[in-house]
Amino acid sequence: MERQPIMPVAQRSSSHLAGTTIAVRPSTNFVTTPAVQELANRALGYLQAGFPIHFRGPAGSGKTTLAFHVAAQLGRPVVFVTGDDQMTTSNLVGGQFGYQYRKVVDRFIHSVLKYEEDAIRNWSDHRLTTACRDGCTLIYDEFTRSRAEANNILLGVLEERLLVLPVPNQNESYIKVHPEFRAIFTSNPQEYSGVHDAQDALSDRMIMMDVDYFDRDTELGITASRSGLAESKVAKIVDLVRDYRASGEYDQAPTLRAGIMIARMVASQNLRTSSADPRFVQICLDLLGARSAFSSRSTEERQQHRKMLMSLIDHHCPALQADDEPADKQPRLRAESGEAVQRRRSARSDSAHPGNGSAEMR
Repeated sequence: MERQPIMPVAQRSSSHLAGTTIAVRPSTNFVTTPAVQELANRALGYLQAGFPIHFRGPAGSGKTTLAFHVAAQLGRPVVFVTGDDQMTTSNLVGGQFGYQYRKVVDRFIHSVLKYEEDAIRNWSDHRLTTACRDGCTLIYDEFTRSRAEANNILLGVLEERLLVLPVPNQNESYIKVHPEFRAIFTSNPQEYSGVHDAQDALSDRMIMMDVDYFDRDTELGITASRSGLAESKVAKIVDLVRDYRASGEYDQAPTLRAGIMIARMVASQNLRTSSADPRFVQICLDLLGARSAFSSRSTEERQQHRKMLMSLIDHHCPALQADDEPADKQPRLRAESGEAVQRRRSARSDSAHPGNGSAEMR
């Protein structure tokens, strides 16, 4: 499993973009597998050709992290925007905020006093305008949480490469989009709460790429990297979460985050990944059991759900299994343990019958 050293990190800049953009630098905690790399390479190809892309997938599927990973490979500053129901066009583009006052006193003729006063409204660029002017990579996270009318400004940006300013900026009414400008969008499926339907005209301008839950190898690599836990323990936790996800017995699907949380708790408290450890079991129940919603009258349903979770924990983290040993070594460990028990029994038998060789030892 290869670990790709790219992750987004905010850095201060002495340029005029300081405070607006995110610089990306190498890191060591991004884990990539063939499946992830294939998806990233496809997205990068579309972006390099000038097309905006849209990562669509459920919560916890790594859309935002993948967006930053792909954006980092473009080598341009990143402008990050988060969708919100209160988002307006001016929040994206900017507007006229405040006034600049000017006053001139003319005393050319000593007996005549002349005043000139005027007020000029100040224009302030917001993030979309900054990205369009300077050729940044725009990451618009959860863009469907913003209303469609707020995102209409993007239609001209993505197709005609022209940003129309909602309010004239002195003598500037349009901005020609920088040739290096690129856009990456992310969203959850439409059935999530707080999500608006994206207008067809905007969706038609994007390359939509569905992002599902990671494969097992990717989840193993990411969980091990984020928790620092041994892979022998991580494998049990990942398989437990994946099996629970496959069961469908929940209201909110358990994601990779649930596995990372369990693994980090195990690492920080030095727990055994075993059903014999009550603290480990309780952590699993806390983090996985909360994925289902029960009313106050569904006591029996709650008990059945807990019983199902306990059976999964017993299956993937059995009490009799050596906690840190690979599975192929465990049968041998049990056999050696049986031989040791037999030797102890023979020793007790010899002590009860001194004539069986105890004289030689003396």
